[in-house]
Amino acid sequence: MKSRWNDEDAARYVEAARAAGQSEALGLRIYTSRIIGGDPDLVLHGGGNTSVKVTSADGEALMHIKGSGWDLDTIEAPGLPAVRLAPLLEARDGPKLSDPDMVALLRASLIDTHAPNPSVEALLHAFLPFAFVDHTHATAILALADQPDMRETVKRIYGDRLAYVPYVMPGFDLSIVADRIYRDHPGCEGLWLENHGLFTFAADARASYELMIEFVTMAEEELQRAGVKLTGPQPSDGEEDAALRARLENALTRDGSHFANGVILDYRSTNAIREHASKENVEAIGLRGTVTPDHVIRIKPWPMVIEADAKEASIDKALAAYAERYRAYFTRNAARTNEPKRILDVYPRVVLVRGKGIYALGATAKAATIGGDLCEQATRVINAAEAYGRFTPIGEADLFDMEYWSLEQAKLQVAAQ
Repeated sequence: MKSRWNDEDAARYVEAARAAGQSEALGLRIYTSRIIGGDPDLVLHGGGNTSVKVTSADGEALMHIKGSGWDLDTIEAPGLPAVRLAPLLEARDGPKLSDPDMVALLRASLIDTHAPNPSVEALLHAFLPFAFVDHTHATAILALADQPDMRETVKRIYGDRLAYVPYVMPGFDLSIVADRIYRDHPGCEGLWLENHGLFTFAADARASYELMIEFVTMAEEELQRAGVKLTGPQPSDGEEDAALRARLENALTRDGSHFANGVILDYRSTNAIREHASKENVEAIGLRGTVTPDHVIRIKPWPMVIEADAKEASIDKALAAYAERYRAYFTRNAARTNEPKRILDVYPRVVLVRGKGIYALGATAKAATIGGDLCEQATRVINAAEAYGRFTPIGEADLFDMEYWSLEQAKLQVAAQ
């Protein structure tokens, strides 16, 4: 992976920040956030988050942190709302916060009360004692992070430069656990989050960004060492079966369907997608879960799989089987939660056509496009992960907790507006 840092571009962002009465640090934070977000092999859409710590004119410690509903590739100053740092740091040694209490703390700490909710990982950004903190879901990192028992491999690749964080659900618990692990490894330059992604941090914008590039490159090199070819983003080039699309649309939009008011189908067929869709065990692989936890709120826990020549009767049968499986998944997992859960719709968001391609489904074109982009990356991750070892994402219980997490549902609602 190549660094996209450019001194002239960085200077322009600094000048623009100064002209707007903002800090140089915020200008650089916007710049590196955008070059991170502009690389689909680092983050896609609302994935990942960035922050910068600054001192206000009156001497108060603040942190600008990505706000929910913003994408890094197009982020502007309002998408990096400022929060007071002191109350966030106090939470480190305080009692466990519930999700609503954590959100209340973050909102109460905002300088602008009308700003978007700070990222659910804001506390971890606050706890890390560096001016700049970057978090991504890089393709190469996920291909390795979604492997079983990777602690020693990560140690071999990165030595003491990265500290290994076992999977913990994002939010308050992850912030506390990752902060403790960081403090146990004070010389580390980043955090490797099992089944999740990568954090890097440094005193200046370029250093934190280029650590991210370096560590992702090292993951790419590990895959290459193992004889795994990780392909970059690929444009769709496979021919779509218009008759199959029509049959899918008819089946999905019948009266009473979640998509009764209409569905948008985003079709993708690339070399990587066709490789994945041609695997004999592609359905079993899909049932293991999503490549990074927050994908579940966009594309559901698993795809629906159909044959390339599927008629409407077999599509109806597949939809019924998907709904039955989804209801059983909900019943199993809702029974163990501490708060009541209300089942979401039981329709897929991804339909995989064996040997051919993938349809991402959405009530809007934006939702379908986002799903298609996530699937394009996910197939490349899964292909590499299976070639390296075994694709092993978070388990069903953790996936359910993420899908039905109130904070993630709120983030999805904001993005849909």
